[in-house]
Amino acid sequence: MIHRMIQRIAVIGGGPAGLTFARVLHRHGHSVTILERDSAPDARPPGGTLDLHEGMGQIALEKAGLLAEFQALSRPEGQAMRILDADGTVLRDWKPRPGEQANPEIDRGQLRDLLLGPLDVQWGRGVTEVVPRTRDGVLVHFADGRQETFDLVVGADGAWSRVRPAVSSVTPHYTGITMVETSLDDVDTRHPDIARLIGDGSMAVYGVNRNLVAQRNSGGHVKVHARFRAPLDWHTNLDRHLGLNRRAGMDAGLDAGLDLADVEAVRSSLLALFDGWAAPVLDLLRHGTAFVHRPLYVLPVPHTWAHVPGVTLLGDAAHLMSPLGVGANLAMLEGAELAETVAAAPDPGDLDKAVRAFEEQMWARAGRWAKITMAGLERLVSSDPTQAIALFDEVQPS
Repeated sequence: MIHRMIQRIAVIGGGPAGLTFARVLHRHGHSVTILERDSAPDARPPGGTLDLHEGMGQIALEKAGLLAEFQALSRPEGQAMRILDADGTVLRDWKPRPGEQANPEIDRGQLRDLLLGPLDVQWGRGVTEVVPRTRDGVLVHFADGRQETFDLVVGADGAWSRVRPAVSSVTPHYTGITMVETSLDDVDTRHPDIARLIGDGSMAVYGVNRNLVAQRNSGGHVKVHARFRAPLDWHTNLDRHLGLNRRAGMDAGLDAGLDLADVEAVRSSLLALFDGWAAPVLDLLRHGTAFVHRPLYVLPVPHTWAHVPGVTLLGDAAHLMSPLGVGANLAMLEGAELAETVAAAPDPGDLDKAVRAFEEQMWARAGRWAKITMAGLERLVSSDPTQAIALFDEVQPS
């Protein structure tokens, strides 16, 4: 009888892709080393809510044996979507049917905890470099100066992956669209008018080259995203880059530049950018508790590489794309599929061939979605706001 050799496998990154990969491998009786740079699960806010699609994220959870638990935690009502005109007129108000499970929402923190389960994560293990195929395996260098070798290293470490340079010299590029995120807590009690404005799920308002989107999370928490077209250095000279309306009462001294750490200055700038929009809509910005600058970056389409034995990528590390609700779903599905590929490979030679075949399948699918999401982002942040409503009508169930 030939016994399969035990593989030393590491996944870099404890996000949805990396944890799904590890959880599915665990279900198949295989161990994997999970390396995460954060010092603990709660070292930083986990982020907003995710809609997990029936044909992607939910399939991944089913492969991990977690679909029923997800359904118990998820918020099907969060699928609701409302579109308003800048004057506050409701243009679209879609609500899911009873039992609708196409894209139920779940908070990122809840999803992380669900995936973690019995997994053993090495927290505080920041990776600085991955060197493929030394004599003893793939060499991983850590921020603390230590190093380890593995037979397979999976980079699931996001947009600015430290694993990606081992297979590709490509880096993300700026889309020309930036986003500023804020949030509101206990919205149903503290801001009932805003709660009614948003509804059970998400609300969006589209203007010329800018939009505001508010999305419910659990526990009365709301994430608000202001997106607009601007140079990457838009905050260095607001008049030149954005042409802000001084009627909003902004200090003329802001011509010299905006301190993105100054909450009230950022709030004032955004209110000026959206000047003239309905007061209830602008309340999303007036009551925001903090502001985080998030320029939108993508990888080239398609992003492929010459296969490197012992190293591969998942999710944003492999195909960073526009944030239109597909990235996390793809990443989780890829994590589950790669785990099944690894579990089915009988020996190291077959494992490498299987990973190469997985990459080719991933590239083809991700390339299609990257084109779709980039085209969608162009329509959502457009000189013609009716493009956003047309896109909603095309993709929303009737």
